[in-house]
Amino acid sequence: MPLLTTPFTATSTAIEVLTGVDLAGRRVLITGGASGIGFETALALAGAGAHVTIAARDTTAGESAAKEIRTRTGNDDVDVRHLDLTDLPGVRELATSWAGPLDILVNNAGVMALPELRRSTEGWEFQFATNHLGHAALTLGLHDALRESGSARIVSVSSSAHLMAPVDFEDIHFRTRAYEAWTAYGQSKTANILFSVALAQRWAADGITANALHPGGIMTNLQRHLDDQQLTFVGAKDETGRTLEVPPGWKTPQQGAATSALLAGSPLVAGISGRYFDDANEAEPAAVAPYALDPELADRLWIATAEMLKN
Repeated sequence: MPLLTTPFTATSTAIEVLTGVDLAGRRVLITGGASGIGFETALALAGAGAHVTIAARDTTAGESAAKEIRTRTGNDDVDVRHLDLTDLPGVRELATSWAGPLDILVNNAGVMALPELRRSTEGWEFQFATNHLGHAALTLGLHDALRESGSARIVSVSSSAHLMAPVDFEDIHFRTRAYEAWTAYGQSKTANILFSVALAQRWAADGITANALHPGGIMTNLQRHLDDQQLTFVGAKDETGRTLEVPPGWKTPQQGAATSALLAGSPLVAGISGRYFDDANEAEPAAVAPYALDPELADRLWIATAEMLKN
């Protein structure tokens, strides 16, 4: 199967990939839409005419973001719902209270490289609980709304960090192995891709597509757990003496949101499902681990996820 390509590149922005796209009447739910690439994705989708709901843990920040989006786009159909992905009753309440069809679900929120082992209320490793299980519970709870759309899209923000670790099904939650921040983050991002593969297999008959993506390196709140040495490039001077706001080779949030916006709203990817994208194109084989797209591992994750979420 040939890789899907588009006219866009690593430097394209979310607004650019949706230029000329009409999403009027389409309803969007985006997690973590109050800041970073989530905000830029929400801005681009609202600018294309969609009704956007920002799901945010901090609803004050969410309301501020929604106000800015309304002002910048002239689209008043931007609202906010509370969501803490590690609060499963709250996740389920949001899903069950959703009324009417849902056309686009962007699973964007996440945490990265927590320096010490943390656990959710259920005892799950915190990054896996947030990045995968919380989004899985939300997605599964919204199945009927997505099916009602007839042509719904699910977009999951993964990362190239998935290359650091497959899902360790024998010890997902670090009960016996030593905790390592990037291994934990990597397996949660692998789970995002595998879950998209599983959704693509199971929900195609409902008109639902699911894809995952790497947004690129972007300096946002997600990097708050990186140490000072890892962040020394921020504020440094380049060879011309300008202060660096974006590290060399990294993207602006507007560029980082481009692939999310493409998968959420562009007609160029209509009907595409179960794939992994970066730089607004389907990723080259070297950029995605075979284990992340393995249908048997996707099945195994689906079963393990259902078991963890059954209560």
